[in-house]
Amino acid sequence: MNVFAPLTLPNGSIINNRIAKAAMEENMADADQAPSEALMRLYHAWAEGGAGLIITGNVMVDGRAMTGPGGVVLQDDQQLEKFKRWARIGRSGGAQFWLQINHPGRQMQANLAQKTWAPSAVPLELGNMSKRFAMPHAMTASVIADVIQRFATTARLGEQAGFTGVEIHAAHGYLLSQFLSPLTNQRTDEWGGSLENRARLLLEIVKAVKAVVSVDFAVAVKLNSADFQRGGFTAADAKRVVELLNNHGVDLVELSGGSYEVPAMQGEARDGRTLAREAYFVEFARDIRTVAHMPVMVTGGIRRLPVAESVVQSGVDMVGIGTALAIDPHLPREWRLGKDTAPQLPAITWKNKAMAALANMAVVKFQLRKLSRAKQPDPNVSPLRALVMQQLAMALRTRQYRRWVAGRSM
Repeated sequence: MNVFAPLTLPNGSIINNRIAKAAMEENMADADQAPSEALMRLYHAWAEGGAGLIITGNVMVDGRAMTGPGGVVLQDDQQLEKFKRWARIGRSGGAQFWLQINHPGRQMQANLAQKTWAPSAVPLELGNMSKRFAMPHAMTASVIADVIQRFATTARLGEQAGFTGVEIHAAHGYLLSQFLSPLTNQRTDEWGGSLENRARLLLEIVKAVKAVVSVDFAVAVKLNSADFQRGGFTAADAKRVVELLNNHGVDLVELSGGSYEVPAMQGEARDGRTLAREAYFVEFARDIRTVAHMPVMVTGGIRRLPVAESVVQSGVDMVGIGTALAIDPHLPREWRLGKDTAPQLPAITWKNKAMAALANMAVVKFQLRKLSRAKQPDPNVSPLRALVMQQLAMALRTRQYRRWVAGRSM
């Protein structure tokens, strides 16, 4: 098996090769919180790049609950024509094109001035940066029911727009990941306590989505291998959740890890041995593959063809690539042509790990902005410069978002 072999999903649809453009948050919505012209240009570059699967950055199921102020929202059909154009662009090179659909839970900035919901009233612990996030409110039964319906609505609209699937985001410390973790889910009702109860929201969302989309529309789940916090969601928990998902017609599980508090998805975690090299979630993926009835994809640090090949040859079905495709959007095509390309960003070694994580995200987003203007990326950009530019951009996006909210009734 090699990375350019096709993959048939449980729903019968085919992904042309085993390379996926993994989700990266772009923060490039227009004034209507819909796909912007810049976002269209960015995905045109990836569509030409040769990946078999392209997964969008966060698409929010609720305009009141944002992972970032420039996030794209798909909660009704008001901007559906823009999503249809986005879907055509993403599929223009033959790739499957999936929406990553998400709700941030407690990981929403306080300056967005929206009520923050979470499984329990457990705030983020980010040291001096904690004040950037509001104390969350424990979700009521009606709020939980509304969230389930919103995921289903976004998936239905995504299929209507021409996307070929959705990925339900249950990783990286966002809402569904918060329900899965005993650190953030301290509920004593049917949504908390045992792992089966903590996984209930994810399973109910999968069922609700499956009920409103066609059979050949892919439904995938992004899951933490672990959250790398003592007493939190573990690799054994992830394995059990995959076993629970086996009975719900899921077409693919993507494995990553970490959260805002412990950004393992960027290569910073307490398990230094596991994260010391490329493909740093592969060990988890191999183990989970032994119980998964659906294909398994692993994302995290892959940038060289030999590593991608070894992942697939080890039994993992797909490799997700993020940062390397922000630097070189045509990487899969170049690999197919025999080029030994291995794009990489310089390491950020700041002592403040939270600031280093922010800077790393800012450097990646700097590359995305370059691509969105049809310009060459600059991997050697100063992290401080990228961070300052990103903070200025986010301030403008925040004002834009608050104007949008003021003009709507949600």
